[in-house]
Amino acid sequence: MTETAPRPDPARMPEAAPGPDPARTPQAGPMPDAARPSEAARLTETERRVLELVDEAALVDLASALIRAGGENPGSTEGPGVAVLRAACEERGLTVDTWEVAPDRPNLVATLETSVAASTTQAGRRPSGCNPKVYDAGECQGLLFVGHSDVVPAGPGWSTDPFEPTVVDGRLVGRGSADMKGGLAAVLVALDAVRRAGVELTGPVTLACTVDEEDLDIGIRDFVAQPDRLPGRYTACVVAEPTDLDVVVACRGDAYLEVEVTGVPAHSGRPSDGRNAIDAASRILDLVRADHERLVAAADDPLGSGTWNAGRIEGGRGTSIVAPSCHLWLDRRLMPGEDPATIATDLARRVDEAGITGDGIDVEIAVTMEMPGFRTVHDHPLVAACVDATRAVGWSGDVDVWTAACDGGFVARDLGIPTVVLGPGSVSEQAHQRDESVAVAELVAAARAYALLVIRLAGGSTTRSR
Repeated sequence: MTETAPRPDPARMPEAAPGPDPARTPQAGPMPDAARPSEAARLTETERRVLELVDEAALVDLASALIRAGGENPGSTEGPGVAVLRAACEERGLTVDTWEVAPDRPNLVATLETSVAASTTQAGRRPSGCNPKVYDAGECQGLLFVGHSDVVPAGPGWSTDPFEPTVVDGRLVGRGSADMKGGLAAVLVALDAVRRAGVELTGPVTLACTVDEEDLDIGIRDFVAQPDRLPGRYTACVVAEPTDLDVVVACRGDAYLEVEVTGVPAHSGRPSDGRNAIDAASRILDLVRADHERLVAAADDPLGSGTWNAGRIEGGRGTSIVAPSCHLWLDRRLMPGEDPATIATDLARRVDEAGITGDGIDVEIAVTMEMPGFRTVHDHPLVAACVDATRAVGWSGDVDVWTAACDGGFVARDLGIPTVVLGPGSVSEQAHQRDESVAVAELVAAARAYALLVIRLAGGSTTRSR
C-alpha cells in the first residue's frame, strides 16, 4: 500500500469490499471518441497509435508474473520480484540499473532513453538523454515514475491462492494486484507502447522501483540519497500507487516516535519509595492527547491536520513492583513541511514543563521513522496533464488529496520534483485486504494514461519506426 500506517494483523484483515462503481470502470478496448470532455484531452494521431499499442494481454501477464514473485514485507524479500521486473524492462529495450539496499532487496531504475547522443552528468554538462536545446533553456522534460516492489503479508482467508493470480469477472485477483504490482506493470507497458511507436523524447522517462515501502522505507531513502543514479533532470514525478485513477496532488506525511520512560523500582507495598514510569508515561499520553485535539480543532486545510495516535505501550516488571520503565510507540501524521525532529523536541519541552521529568524519572524521545508529506498546487502543468490524460481514456480525472502517506514526499522534498499520485486500484477498498483485486479495464486505462503523459510531458516527434 501507499501509506505508512500501523500494519494490520493478518488474522483480522477485513473482507474485500466490492469493486469500484461500474460507471467509473469502462471496459478495455479501442479508445472511445465520446469520453473526451475538453479540447486539451483530444487525441492526436500519434497518441491514438500509441494507445492502440497498449497490449491488455501483456499487461495482465506482467502483473501476474510480478504477483507470483511475492515480496511480502515483513516476512520475505523483494529480490525475486525485482528480477522479474528487470527482465521485463530489458525485453522492452529499457536501460536498467539495480543495486542492493539490503541483502536480496534491490532498488531498480529503468529508463526509456531519448535518441539524442548521451552525455555525462558531470558539473557543467547536460544530463544524459536531455535534448540540448531544451536543457539549455532549463526545461529538460524528464518524467519520473515511482513504485515499490514489496507487498503486505497476504494473511489467511483468501478464496484463492494470493500468489497465484486469476482473472475473475474482469478483475485480476492476487496480493499486490492493486498495491501495486498492477501499477508497475501499467507503467512498463505504457513505456513499451511509446517505444514501439517510435516517439522521440525530449528527456529521459524513468521508472524507479524501490523496496520496503510497506515498512521502514529504506528503499526510497537510499534512492533519493543517490540522485546520480538518475540519468537526467526531471520536471515531473508520478507515483503509480492506487488512487482509482484520481489525481492526488497532496499527501500527509508520517513519523514514528518512541518514548522511553525510566523510573525507580520499589516494592508495591511502599510505592513512595520508587518512581513509577507507567504513571509518568500516562501523563505524557495526556499531553499527546491534548496536542492532538488542538491540531484537529485548528484544521483548515483539505488535508485535515496533523494527528497523534498512541499505537502501543509496554512497561513494568510485575504487579507488585513499582514500574521502573515504560515504552510508548507514537504515530504522528505530518502536514507538508512539518519536521519530525522539531515535533519531538517540542514534545520533550512540554514534558519538562509539565514537571514529569526529574526526581527519578527520565524521558528520552526518538524519531524512528519519517515520511515527508508533499503538496503540488492545483494549477501546476503536471496536474492539468494528468487530469486531461485520465479523462482522455474515459476516467473522471478528479483531483483529490490523501490523508495517508507515500514515497512521493521524499521525491518532492529531497529531489525537488513536482509530484502527484495516480494509479489503478483502490487504496481504501482493495489494498491490504484479502482477495485484493483490480479491474483489468482500469489497468489498461492506467497504462494508456501513462503513455499520454509520456507523450505530452516528454514527447517530441515520431520520426522513427520500431
